Amino acid sequence: MGIVTALVRSSFLVNAVYAESGRAYGLTPQQGQLLCVLMTQPYGMSELGATLGLAKSSLTGLVDRSAQLGLVRREPDPRDGRAIRVALTDRGGRLAREFYDEASRRIGDLPDGLAPADRDRLAELLGRLVRENEVPAVFMEAGEGPVHAERT
Repeated sequence: MGIVTALVRSSFLVNAVYAESGRAYGLTPQQGQLLCVLMTQPYGMSELGATLGLAKSSLTGLVDRSAQLGLVRREPDPRDGRAIRVALTDRGGRLAREFYDEASRRIGDLPDGLAPADRDRLAELLGRLVRENEVPAVFMEAGEGPVHAERT
């Protein structure tokens, strides 16, 4: 299998497992991404749009639906009184951690058939690919990035 085919098929595989994990928690893949991004800190709408690769109208709809479910809230940006940030609610924080743990477990199981050295090499190569292409931090390693205090 060539590199293009392998990368495309592996992205479909990871996306399918990610979506399946989300369904177990009543989340769409986009809601799962939003919650995982917000696990580290609240973000402004423009930052969220850039990170998630969503147009303003799509992001607004996603945030609105997630707020209606009690998963996120809008709060004033302390650095800019005209701007708002999106943050997890306590409920959203709990659900984000549960979803993150489950998705991490399921995705982490995908290369179980590989020898430990091959798993390490795969992680090294994929990590380089992600860094070199400046992929947004939609899903982080446990302990990576700043952690914010949750508020309701």
